[in-house]
Amino acid sequence: MSDPTIERIEREIRSSKVVVFGKGTPQSPMCGFSAAVFELFRKIGVSHHTVDILANPDIRAQLPAYSNWPTFPQVFVDGKLIGGCDIVHEMHQRGELEPLVK
Repeated sequence: MSDPTIERIEREIRSSKVVVFGKGTPQSPMCGFSAAVFELFRKIGVSHHTVDILANPDIRAQLPAYSNWPTFPQVFVDGKLIGGCDIVHEMHQRGELEPLVK
């Protein structure tokens, strides 16, 4: 029997090239790390799909086990986890992020 929350996570990941599971939304971030990722994507002009894990406690509870990543935000590109706030910013500084997400 399949788990509806895992199915939803997989649908969300496939819904867009770039998906951010974060706390809050780009318009109303609820943590500094999520805000930093939302702001970076805004600054470099990357559209992304956002899933507010605070409004979706089932996803918040199950995503860390699914992705094998314990913290939020979690950024997926082309269906693969690339990491959280620090990794996304490091990739940007090295010039690796924009070619990946555009």
